[in-house]
Amino acid sequence: MKTSRRNFLKTSGLAIAGTSLIPGLACSRGRGKTVTALQLYSVRDEMGSDPSGTLTQLAEMGYTHVEHANYVNHKFYGWTAQEFKKVLDDLGLKMPSGHTVLGKNHWNEQQQDFTDEWKKLVDDAAFMGQEYVVSPWLDASLRETYDDLMKFMEVFNNCGELCKKSGMRFGYHNHDFEFSETLNGEKIFDLMMKNTDADKVVMQLDMGNMYIAGALAKDVLGDYPGRYDNIHVKDMVRSANGEGYESTVLGEGLVGAREVTDMAKKMGTKLFIIEQEAYQGKAPLDCMRENLAVMKEWGY
Repeated sequence: MKTSRRNFLKTSGLAIAGTSLIPGLACSRGRGKTVTALQLYSVRDEMGSDPSGTLTQLAEMGYTHVEHANYVNHKFYGWTAQEFKKVLDDLGLKMPSGHTVLGKNHWNEQQQDFTDEWKKLVDDAAFMGQEYVVSPWLDASLRETYDDLMKFMEVFNNCGELCKKSGMRFGYHNHDFEFSETLNGEKIFDLMMKNTDADKVVMQLDMGNMYIAGALAKDVLGDYPGRYDNIHVKDMVRSANGEGYESTVLGEGLVGAREVTDMAKKMGTKLFIIEQEAYQGKAPLDCMRENLAVMKEWGY
């Protein structure tokens, strides 16, 4: 049974639960150097059954950076931060970014502070050498009304301040609803960007997810300059049943992924994270090998 990214975020423990710290990324500042990483959700089943073996295969392919999508009960893929850092270090892998949903359960309204659980996550992210703590979902209950959204955007800003204390930035990863839903006559995406502080909150633009809503990354990259230093490189094709879209190997879809990636690079994006969630009958790891080859062919 195919598990969508959205359903995964809703049902997994993830939903419950500026000096750069990354040498490879820090040295890229101002020098045009970029970093290519892989979102490990792309190989979620493999990471679930054999995380060590999967990471080994990715390193052997030539991947040097990864982005996690599993932090549950203060563990990354079942490892403590100390254990997971050793696993990555031994394979020569770095983790500049990670996905964990920031929900209303992580903010204590009475105390106007984050819960110990969320603070622990931020501490572990800093220990791992992350530069970004990224929330990849915004629950519908937090965007039912304009006031609901504004209230939680202030939590985003507060999280940006919390992460900043550890040399990191807080980020948000879009899906499609941000471009298809409106509040008070404005797209949710625009409201989020206008009501979060640029020095605290980065938008991890997913060029594939927004395409589902009819939005084109090349049209929005010029908006809110300086907010897109970390993006997801994703291509999309029509689903086999003809209903909707699904991701595919880079360069084989409809998004114009290379054009968008090159535009982002010219505008200052440094961290490019590959993500593919559907495989059109291919083995996920084979797709990841193809994706890395494509990115290298494109000069990344």
